[in-house]
Amino acid sequence: MNEKEQLVLQTIKNNPFLSQQEMAEALKMSRPALANIISGLTKKGEIIGRAYVLPERNSIFTIGGANVDRKFHIDGRVQYGTSNPSTVTESVGGVARNIAENLGRFGNEVKLITLLGQDQGAKYIEKESQAFMGLDYVEVMPDLKTGSYSAVLDTNGELILAMADMSIYDSLLPAVLKKHEALLSNAKCIIIDLNCPKETVEYLQNLACLRGIPLAIIPVSSPKIKNMPDDLVGVTYFICNRDEAEAYLNIRVLNDQDYNTAVKLLIEKGASNVILTLGDQGAIVGNMEGVSYFEAEKANEIIDVTGAGDAFVGGFLHGVLNEEPFMSAVKFGQYNAARTLQSDKTVRQNISAEELNNWRNN
Repeated sequence: MNEKEQLVLQTIKNNPFLSQQEMAEALKMSRPALANIISGLTKKGEIIGRAYVLPERNSIFTIGGANVDRKFHIDGRVQYGTSNPSTVTESVGGVARNIAENLGRFGNEVKLITLLGQDQGAKYIEKESQAFMGLDYVEVMPDLKTGSYSAVLDTNGELILAMADMSIYDSLLPAVLKKHEALLSNAKCIIIDLNCPKETVEYLQNLACLRGIPLAIIPVSSPKIKNMPDDLVGVTYFICNRDEAEAYLNIRVLNDQDYNTAVKLLIEKGASNVILTLGDQGAIVGNMEGVSYFEAEKANEIIDVTGAGDAFVGGFLHGVLNEEPFMSAVKFGQYNAARTLQSDKTVRQNISAEELNNWRNN
């Protein structure tokens, strides 16, 4: 294929619902010239027929971070202001990517939309992720560096310090998603993390409202709260921790009464369902039916806390998207998080498609 044919074919792949006139205008060519190219592609077998293509309605889209994670495990007591003996492990990470892998391992059809550089980190992420999620909509940014996250953990696996280079996601703007709007409009669920700019979150919020698509927002960290929309109208699931709730609501959250107040305020902002996670203290869950407290599921041994929050989100959403009652899905999320705490992997390797059914029957 020549360059123009490749360009036309990619445009059709991105949005097969464009008319020839819309496509010609987008590609800045005449409609007759476009028609000739399409005719040539049809003769070559690159385009088959003119039948209407029904949209895929079973895909979950996760949008946001896909990083290379480096974990420094300190040997012995932490000593500040000097060098600490440690061992280093490297794995793939990123909130959106981690949630996608959890959901993919559970047997869901998942598509990831993210930005990657043209570097070894990107190749590593693609190699480790492709078995669990579709990567057709990942966009490569040759001039930018793939996101990275470095964590320092103590001997108990607790986080001491984390550093993140996520500047590539400043370019994950609505224009990137509009190329896939036809597919997003028919998604089973859209999950976005706050590595994405605020205008991108608002774009998806509006799309979810317009098309009635379940939308989940995952904050990532309290500094990323700056990317939150001003209200939560159209947000089906808002899942955050105490620091993130404090940053978004601009209040202090210190005790049980404050937890309940925070959840109610988030519901008043428009969220259909709110989950305030409290680590080993459990979770506060609320919607229009009321506010409930869930004790944490105990982990026999904590090996590594990294990925536990993403595991909760993945387990919970797998439950609700596979007809598990809402409150039961919260418990399944806690189960997945607890099991992840006992793994040295950010996403535990022993997740199975039968796990929800097995858990229901226990």
